Parts: sequence; structure tokens; C-alpha cells
Amino acid sequence: MQSDTDRQKTKPRSNNSGRNLTIVVMVLAIILLMSLVLIFYISGKIDSMSNADSQIKLSAQGGFNCEYSEAQKLYPFGEGVLKVTNERIAYLTLSGNDIYTAQISYQNPQCVTFGEYAVVFDLDGYNFTLVTADSIVYSKPTVNQIKAVTVSSTGVSAVITNSPDSYGEVLLFDASGNAISEWSSYNSGYPLACAFNDDSTVLAVSTINTNGALVVPYIRQFSLTYGEKGVEVQDKAIYSTEDSVVFSSLFFVGDNLYCFSSDSIYQVKDEQIMQLNFDFAVVGRVVKVKDNLFVTYSDGISQMNKLAVINSNNTVVYNSSIGSEINAICTNGSLYAISVNKRVFVYNASGTVINDFSVDEDILRLNFISGDKLCIVSTSGVHTIN
Repeated sequence: MQSDTDRQKTKPRSNNSGRNLTIVVMVLAIILLMSLVLIFYISGKIDSMSNADSQIKLSAQGGFNCEYSEAQKLYPFGEGVLKVTNERIAYLTLSGNDIYTAQISYQNPQCVTFGEYAVVFDLDGYNFTLVTADSIVYSKPTVNQIKAVTVSSTGVSAVITNSPDSYGEVLLFDASGNAISEWSSYNSGYPLACAFNDDSTVLAVSTINTNGALVVPYIRQFSLTYGEKGVEVQDKAIYSTEDSVVFSSLFFVGDNLYCFSSDSIYQVKDEQIMQLNFDFAVVGRVVKVKDNLFVTYSDGISQMNKLAVINSNNTVVYNSSIGSEINAICTNGSLYAISVNKRVFVYNASGTVINDFSVDEDILRLNFISGDKLCIVSTSGVHTIN
């Protein structure tokens, strides 16, 4: 028979064993939970890849390989790529050979392309350069810091700069680099974005006035008349709304102008501006394809991205979830391509998916070349896909 002293000595061992068993069970439960999460994540990735029409190994496609740091400086353009660094602009073939090069000195170079034109500008700097696939067209200095640049289908550039005397300025240059006009915003507020219509005869400028208790947005329109003596620019119209919204981007669809804030879409039509009834909580990127608008959006921050296609009657003709991370978007005017995670969807102008393929690398940028061919800049270099 055990004594009272013996029984008292065995109790601590029993409690320690119980605590150890509890810890082991908890650790096993955590490992099991992590395994289930990992399996779910991996299976989701596999399903995402397997549902694609085809799987493409980018390194096996045409193009050239380069380091990731160099790939970040490449922009698909024309039938090749633009390489933009702080020191130079170079146009390369799809084999990586230089076609032309120009020396620059930009602290924060940015590149925007539209059709056959591209503009490289120094954000918060004082210079910009217009190029085509054939050559450097011109380089221009500005008096004040550049905030944004928009280029039209005819090569007219709208350059937004700050100003010590006004809220900001919009400078216009023709395709040869000749100064067309200079508009200073004294009453309308800070210029944010510009958009040209299809034939570059109308320029729309979004501004925001923050002087009062509420933010007041304005849309200014200017007419551009082309003649033997150059381009004449005149005031065309001004619009505003009582809603405190910020129009960060604009697009013309025919004669109608669409204005986009972070969570809403407005239309300028019949001499008035009105909000359209779309349930887009967070508006992402907007691209015009023929007479339709392709809008990426989500139901909230960190939510799944969706794609909506809106026709000229302001009807949503396509609406679907597309993925968690949008990498790049491009259009050639009749087709639309979007890279989501490691998958690429290609749509026609009406919103029908005509191609869907997965890739084995992260995509940085993409653009159409030679009609329906895609030029893709990935983390390993430049590749082309038919």
C-alpha cells in the first residue's frame, strides 16, 4: 500500500503528462489545419491552370531572355519593345537588337503608349519625349514639373504641369513638337486627367477644386480646329456635379464622354453630366474597345476582381469574376487582353472570350503587335504568342 507521501509525489507527474498531451494535440491540430490550407491553396492554383484552354511555357516562345531588373524597364510597343531607363530610351526588336537609342537624364521616367505613339516623361521633372517605332520624334523641356501626359491617336500630346501662379496647366503639342496652346486653371481647380476623342478634335480635362468645404469636380472641354496656320484651341463646354467625386480618368466613346471615380461612372451627354447606375464598389482600370468599355472592379478592397463590359447603350453585356491579382491589360482597338495571376484572357469587343491560356511565369506587361499577336514582358524577358 502506498503512503500519503507516495500519492502526493505521483500527482505532479500526472498533471505534467496531461499538459504535455494537450500541447501535443494542439500542435498536431495546428499542423493539420496548415496542411489543409496549403492543400486548398495548391489545388486552387492547379484548378486555375487546368481550366485554361492551353498552357504555355513562356521561355519556349519567341523573343529574348533578360534579368528581372531589365524586364521591368521594357514596354511592348510597335513590333518590338521600348527600353526606358534614367539614362536612355532605346527601341529594340523582338530579338533584343537596338533599332535606335537616345540619351536622356530623367529621375523618374514613365512611359505611356497609344497606337503608333509613345511618350516617355520625367514624372515631377521637366522633360518629355515623343517616339514612334521608327525614331525619336522630339524631346521638349517644360518650365514646371510634369504631373501626367496623354497622347492622342494623331500624336497630339497633352501635358499636365503644376504652376506657381495657378492650380496647374495643360500644355498641348502637335505631332511635330510645336506648341499649340497653354491653358492655366485659375478657377476650376487642379488638372488631374486628359482625354482626346477619336480624331483629336476635342480635348476633355478633369479638374478638382478643393477651396470650399466640399470637393467640386469640373470637366472642361476644348475644341481643336486644324488649319493651314496650325491648330486653334477654343473653350467648348464646362460641366460639374454636386457630388463630391474625383474623376481620375476619362474616355470618349464616340461623342459621349465617360468619367470615372474610384467607385462610380458618370457620362457627359446632351449637355449635362449624370451618374450611371452601376453597382461597382471599387472601380479599377477602364479601357475602350471599339464602342464598348471594359471595366475591372471589385465589391470591396481586397475582394475578387471582376470584369464588366458596357456597351454604347450603357448596358452591361458581360460581367464575371476574373481573379485575385491583375498584372497587365492591353487592347489593339478590337481585342482586349488581361493578365490575371498566371492566366491570360483575350476578349473580342463584345466581351466574348476567344482565348484563355495559362503561363509559367509572372507577367509584367503585355500588348498586341502584328494584329492578333501578343508581346509579353515577363520576369524572365520578352516573349510573343500568336
